[in-house]
Amino acid sequence: MSRKLPLAEGETARTACVRALIRSGVDEETGEIIPAAALTERIGWCLDLVWGMAGRLIAEHWNTPDVDSLASGQDAGGRKLPSNAWMALRRLGWTVTAPVKVNDRIVRMAQEMAGRALRSVKWRADVAAGVLATWPFDPRERTPVEWDQVRAAIPGSEYLPSSIIRSRTRQITAFERKHSRLPADVFELEPAPRVPRMLLLAACDGQQATIERSATEPTKALLRLQLPARPDPQKYADWTWVACAITLPPTVPANAVIHLPTLRITGGKMRADLAYTHPAPKTHRTGHTVGLGVDWGLNTLLSAGAARLHDDGRITALGSGAQFRAAGVLAKQYRLRRISERLHAKTDHYARLGGPTVDGKAATLAQEIRRVCERRSNLNDALAWSAARWAVDQAVAAGATVIYLEDLRSMEAGGMGRTQNTRLSQTVRGQIADRMRHLATEVGIAVVTVPPRNTSKHCPCCLTPLRHRKSPDRPTVSGWKWAICPGCGWQGDRDQGAWRRIAARGLAHQTKTVTDRTSGTMVIRSMVDTMEAKAVITAAPKTYRADRSKTGPTRPRTNRLTPRRREVPSPARPPGRAGQRPEGHAPTDRNPLPRAAHRHQGVTTISTPTNRHKPRGAALGAGFHLHAHAAPPKWAEPEPDPTVRMGSLS
Repeated sequence: MSRKLPLAEGETARTACVRALIRSGVDEETGEIIPAAALTERIGWCLDLVWGMAGRLIAEHWNTPDVDSLASGQDAGGRKLPSNAWMALRRLGWTVTAPVKVNDRIVRMAQEMAGRALRSVKWRADVAAGVLATWPFDPRERTPVEWDQVRAAIPGSEYLPSSIIRSRTRQITAFERKHSRLPADVFELEPAPRVPRMLLLAACDGQQATIERSATEPTKALLRLQLPARPDPQKYADWTWVACAITLPPTVPANAVIHLPTLRITGGKMRADLAYTHPAPKTHRTGHTVGLGVDWGLNTLLSAGAARLHDDGRITALGSGAQFRAAGVLAKQYRLRRISERLHAKTDHYARLGGPTVDGKAATLAQEIRRVCERRSNLNDALAWSAARWAVDQAVAAGATVIYLEDLRSMEAGGMGRTQNTRLSQTVRGQIADRMRHLATEVGIAVVTVPPRNTSKHCPCCLTPLRHRKSPDRPTVSGWKWAICPGCGWQGDRDQGAWRRIAARGLAHQTKTVTDRTSGTMVIRSMVDTMEAKAVITAAPKTYRADRSKTGPTRPRTNRLTPRRREVPSPARPPGRAGQRPEGHAPTDRNPLPRAAHRHQGVTTISTPTNRHKPRGAALGAGFHLHAHAAPPKWAEPEPDPTVRMGSLS
């Protein structure tokens, strides 16, 4: 099967990933069907081999010289290192041996996992080294000069969020408090990372694993891989080929090219993270006329609306925008967070007490903590997908070709109370942004982050600083939800004004959009004063309707709010069940009518008794209490005057 994806004009290759479940397999040598439990066990043996080799390889090279040599991109002879991690490690001579008989592809997967982990630590090492080299006099509060020094000491930290530097400072401060000295580097500050138990089949070739899509059933794929027949294989004969059928999710297009998956065991089941490449419309950095602005919130998680850039440079809002509210989901998330905090507090208390009985309780609490964490993770994942889908659907409905999202990576909540600060800090903004890019790329919509400065502070129509109040009916009480402009008089919800500012800023600065080299995302890094002055929402021209001036006398109308069912009396009902339905609401499909509804009820179903209360209302009326009264029936209303709707005779 060809791995090259044919592309048409205006298309680009897009790689995504889906999750699939492997239920069973077939041993190709014996033809025996391997059930799910036995297949999971055999794959688990292979996982243990790869996991152990990768862990030893990371522990051997968890130091500054080895990580620097890997991150330099050159070997000892000055040649460029390959992009594949396992090939780069072999060029440097970093090898590992297995305690049992394995083929070379198993070692490749271990080297690939170790190489990725060691490459990723280089960025953390540079940040920690820069913070240690410019350690401030007061770690809790840096001066402007100290901020400039630490940014100069960290490579490429011009646009690094300040929250990352603060978190590293707090981590080093905790180490200093515990050991009474500063750490030498990040390798002393952090232990060697734990590699996940998974098989990176992408590092293998056809001698270890192959995957093929069915030609007759596009939703089926066949994965073939070599697995050990025993936990400690002693010879190559202990490895046999196993064929596993995979059902592809409906999100995988029929023309997509599938790649070797990553296998992992979750909850006792074998999961396959299957990557595939398919054509998608190209996204552009500039040339947008309609953009969707998205603003973050707390209870109102997202506020979004579209704006249009006209040929003369004016920017107008398309509609009043919409809001994505997730108060119910967030309330459940807050409850799970409080439960997790209480469980952690109990675990710490049991750890201080010690003892065999306490150890058993601590193990039970650890299992419950793991379950709560899984629930929180699943809830965050579902919320992120739902919010991202909502934002992309808003862009598609408005005809927008770009989504402008404010960059809040450096936001640190403060000054709003302990509870509000925690809630703001734990919002899944990063997950929502990633999934928004994933879904928007499918329909050719670009996602660009813009600077968040003054998006909620200035008026979207005249850039005048806003006055924030409690609510529109309390204009003198200070608050943060309702915004009033003292300049042009605009007022509205704080988030509604923010998305207008974000959309206008993105459309005005779209020529400053760049693609980040490390993450591949589109971003507007800085603002230009001349462009910012044009990033205002102007009022759309008024549309004049047809002239509706009065040209004659007003037609008289009845005072009745709802018309009667019929304007003329109903004809007499013929004998039998068939015939025209009589006037009123009496059912015609049953005869006789049930008790308590067979008689005509008056305007007052049950009169208020004058004597002592007797609880027999259910027997006297149609299920009502003695003091309950029903609305007048149709037949009790007076007949309408037919001359009321006639015109004037004068």
